[in-house]
Amino acid sequence: MTRQLNDRDRLVFIHSSDELYGADRILLDLHAALTPAEQKRAEFWLPTDSTHPARPLCAELEARGATVRHLDLPILRRAYRTPRALVGLARRWLRTLRVLRVTCPAFVYLTTSATYLAAPAARLAGARQVVGHKQELWSSSDALVLGPFARACHRLITISSPVHDDLPRSLRRRAMMVLNATAGPTSYQRLDGRTGPLTYTVASRWNAWKGHRTLLAAWDSVNEPGRLVVLGGPPPSGESVDVAFLATQVRNPDSVTIVGEVADIGPYLDDSDVVLIPSDSPEPFGLVAIEAFARGRPVIGTAAGGLADIITDGSDGWTFPPRNVDALDAIFARLDRDEVHLAGRSARATYEARFTADRYSADWRAAVGLQTTTSDCP
Repeated sequence: MTRQLNDRDRLVFIHSSDELYGADRILLDLHAALTPAEQKRAEFWLPTDSTHPARPLCAELEARGATVRHLDLPILRRAYRTPRALVGLARRWLRTLRVLRVTCPAFVYLTTSATYLAAPAARLAGARQVVGHKQELWSSSDALVLGPFARACHRLITISSPVHDDLPRSLRRRAMMVLNATAGPTSYQRLDGRTGPLTYTVASRWNAWKGHRTLLAAWDSVNEPGRLVVLGGPPPSGESVDVAFLATQVRNPDSVTIVGEVADIGPYLDDSDVVLIPSDSPEPFGLVAIEAFARGRPVIGTAAGGLADIITDGSDGWTFPPRNVDALDAIFARLDRDEVHLAGRSARATYEARFTADRYSADWRAAVGLQTTTSDCP
């Protein structure tokens, strides 16, 4: 017979960064999905191996009353493929095992695939429920590396059909799909009544695959498409693009505003007419898309990955094939305010039907079976 968590049971969420991009903002939604009593017993563990001077995720969690610990966690990063780095990972794993044994959580939640190395440590430490949140698309090599650690999880949560379907078949039996959501505003600034050139906003890390080159090439080929606002910045590791420099190379550089990284993208989405997600490679989900929908903003995105599950072309947004500059150019060339206004209304309707925080909280709690977790720790 199952029972709810008692007042001694502890919960630990292990996360792979201290930023405020897509997966980081999902962690905030997970915190919000906990009951007040569970929030008091929960700890959020963030890594120390990748430095982010502002630590915005930590600040946001603590502002919400969460208990945050910065630990030397065993995060699987592509940079750790050398023998020396693997030895360092093993040491971090042992230290994490010791901390888990002292903390003795009943419930351990691994928020990204990069944290799955902690799954066997959590099992050895006696956690009754170890859950892995799969927010990434896996290549065949990723599956070979991550699959064994994912098998140490009792359950897996996937965020979209593509993310679910690329799991090895043997792991799908323990996986359940819970579409991401966002706590959107109860009211929003409608696009009706706005005049003048359209304002487009793109908000993402400046990773090489995020499509900034494709976007700026299409922007450069259209005669005065409007105003482009660029948020984000280069990633702490991995290949990046110098978006600020590329923006100076378009025919009308004054039409592009580089804002950089911001703590809250909400005001910028409110100021925009259309939100852009021009990724060259498939997005696992596309959280910015539903954040835009929540504010009645249509989205132009690539017809691949999780975005294909979110955007209905010609209704709440428009899609184009990845890396296809001409197709994106054609969308820019034909959009007008009337079409954008109608799409904005549809975008808000899509959000209310599929992507609200209340829906997410209920679906996520049911999927992880949080109420069934118990603990033998004193």
